[in-house]
Amino acid sequence: MSEVKLTAETRTEFGKGAARRIRRDNKVPGVLYGHGSDPLHLTLPGHDLLLALRTPNVLIALDIDGQRNELAIPKAVQRDPLKGFLEHVDLQLVQRGEKVTVEIPVVAEGELAPGGNLLEHVLNALPVEAEATHIPEQVTVSVEGLAAGASVHAKDITLPNGVTLAVDEDAVVLQVLQAQAEEAAEGEGEGEGEEAAEA
Repeated sequence: MSEVKLTAETRTEFGKGAARRIRRDNKVPGVLYGHGSDPLHLTLPGHDLLLALRTPNVLIALDIDGQRNELAIPKAVQRDPLKGFLEHVDLQLVQRGEKVTVEIPVVAEGELAPGGNLLEHVLNALPVEAEATHIPEQVTVSVEGLAAGASVHAKDITLPNGVTLAVDEDAVVLQVLQAQAEEAAEGEGEGEGEEAAEA
């Protein structure tokens, strides 16, 4: 997993007004916490942070005020619900060799068995424990030939070396549903519409 280097500045102004001023400068307010230390309030470069966050659980090497270097992973990201720009980010301090619990995206590949079946992601992300500097970007699961009623459990997913499940091994991650149920629901909806028209 690659590291993304970001230059950060400590900030002493707080509140909505200060946050707005930071965002006007194309920067993002954030907090760095962990390892029992006091939370450190930071200002981060907006565009560079946005690019970094495209990678799930990205490892960020922070240069803070040119005096201190820290490693962190994103724990919570707040975005503007309409425009999508970053409003705030929470970063967790990590150390090389340290194990952290994160959620990694689950990617399905392959074709389901014929019959118009539907694949449901019960878990979009799989909770795992991994070394902070070796967090996988995603796990890929083959659904080739799976028929309706089939499920993929957490224990069925092959994880990279050094990565362990942080969820019940019997938890359902993916399941295959019959498409007919959806068609039947649509048919019922049409019937209700006709009855309403007759009334």
